[in-house]
Amino acid sequence: MFAFIVRRLGLMILVLFIVSLIIFSLVNVLPGDPAQLILGQEATTEQLEALREEMGLNQPLYVQYFSWITDVLQGDLGNSFRDNTEVTTILMQKIPVTLELTVFSFAIAILIALPTGIISASRKGTGWDYSSTLFALSGVSIPPFFLGILLIFIFSITLSWLPPSGYVPFSENPMRNMMLMILPAITVGIRLSAELTRMLRSSLLEVLQSDYIRTGYAKGLREKGVIYGHALRNALIPVITVSGLQVGSFLGGAVITETIFAVPGLGQLVVNSILTRDFPVVQSAVMFMALAVILINFAVDILYTFLDPRIKMSGGTK
Repeated sequence: MFAFIVRRLGLMILVLFIVSLIIFSLVNVLPGDPAQLILGQEATTEQLEALREEMGLNQPLYVQYFSWITDVLQGDLGNSFRDNTEVTTILMQKIPVTLELTVFSFAIAILIALPTGIISASRKGTGWDYSSTLFALSGVSIPPFFLGILLIFIFSITLSWLPPSGYVPFSENPMRNMMLMILPAITVGIRLSAELTRMLRSSLLEVLQSDYIRTGYAKGLREKGVIYGHALRNALIPVITVSGLQVGSFLGGAVITETIFAVPGLGQLVVNSILTRDFPVVQSAVMFMALAVILINFAVDILYTFLDPRIKMSGGTK
């Protein structure tokens, strides 16, 4: 286990380094001049050159990268080109919003997927099974932007049960916060629940065909005892893998959902920063997204050993 952890930590550092190179290169090949966007079209050449020098944009790219990555390693993410606010401050404002949306969406997905997947697998070929399969296919097929607009039309415009968009911090008004987060959380959670339902059904059906499951039935164990006591634990391994990947993508920012519901999270921040060529914000936000995905997948790998003691990790292999 220790050798596996050390190896994964080394790979994490390597991946983050590669990500930093890629994102720095991509943002610097984008068309548009940050200095021109800040000063406007009427700015003189002298003003533009002075601002580029102040922001360090007149230096060679390798010098800019080395300066940026050195500051990042020291905990300094720099300042925003747009309003000179510290990038750390901006991220600390946006990360809790996206994290809250992620937690709510994941909770909704689990509450739907677990019972639906279990019932579908244990009642194969029945109406319950066909209904859950239809739900899973529909959830995966419906685009998030359409589902979000549909939910707004039904629950906000037609029924007037929930506000259509916006965000209020939980600390300021818990009830208003929950009401505003329900629709975006459902929009994201429905798709994840559909994917998890399909995965859990398939995995559980495969496990139920195993010899030890048949042995359990032969010993007289009840169906609930076999499913919940023996089969479900092993069937959850691929489900956890998919969940880890999806949660990582949520932390990376549900851009479409945050845009539709005006949720000021990481996804919306990255889009706005790209449009305004706010390079320090884009680079730092993407680096955080990459780190979140890496850490979550690392946690999933560790969780495998608790779900299935037969899985041993040594030297990076399972």
